[in-house]
Amino acid sequence: MSIVVKICGITNFEDAVNSVEAGADMLGFVFYEKSRRYIDPEKAAHIVREVSSFALCVGVFVNEDVEKIKRIVDQTMIDIVQLSGDESPEVCQMLKGFVPVMKSFKVKDEFAEDVLKNYDVDFVHLDSYSDGEYGGTGKVFNWDGVAGLSERYKIILSGGLTPENVRDAILKVKPYGVDVSTGVEEYPGKKSFEKVKSFIENAKNVKL
Repeated sequence: MSIVVKICGITNFEDAVNSVEAGADMLGFVFYEKSRRYIDPEKAAHIVREVSSFALCVGVFVNEDVEKIKRIVDQTMIDIVQLSGDESPEVCQMLKGFVPVMKSFKVKDEFAEDVLKNYDVDFVHLDSYSDGEYGGTGKVFNWDGVAGLSERYKIILSGGLTPENVRDAILKVKPYGVDVSTGVEEYPGKKSFEKVKSFIENAKNVKL
C-alpha cells in the first residue's frame, strides 16, 4: 500500500484541484484565524463540495470550542478534524463519535510516547515544536525519536517536509502518511504545482 499524502494549507480552488490531480489523498483546510493559511469556512465549503469525492478533506483547528468545531464540520462537510493546539484527551473524545479525529503533537528533540497513551484518536499527527506556533513552521525535527511509533499508531508525519527530504523521512519513520504545507508553497497560502507534484511522486514511489 502506498503512503497517504496530505497537502495542507489549501486556500483556493486551483490548489485543491491541482493537488488532487497530482495524487493527494487528503487536503487540509486551516480554520485557525491567526494562521497565514486561514480559509473562511464558507469558502472552504465550496471547495470541499467539488473535491471531496477525490480526496479526504481535513479541517485544522487550534484550541477551538467543540461546538464551533461541530458547526464548521456541518457547514463544510469535511471528513476529518485535525486538532493542532493543546487539546485534552477529553476534547478529542467529545469529537470522536461525531467525526474522525487527528491529534497533532509537537515534537522536540526528545519525544515521550507516554503522552499518546491518553489519546484515543484515529490518527497521530507529528509536527515540529516551535514556541508559540501551531504548525506550518517548515522546520524538521529529529525523526529518529519517533521511529517505531508507526507500529502502534496511524502516524501522519509533518514538519519541514519537502520534495527533497520526504523519501528519507518515510524510510526512517515508516508513517501511515505524510503532511506538507510550507515545503510545496510559492508563498504562504499558494502552492507550487510542480513542488506538489514532485512531493507526491517522491512519497508514493517509496517502497516500504
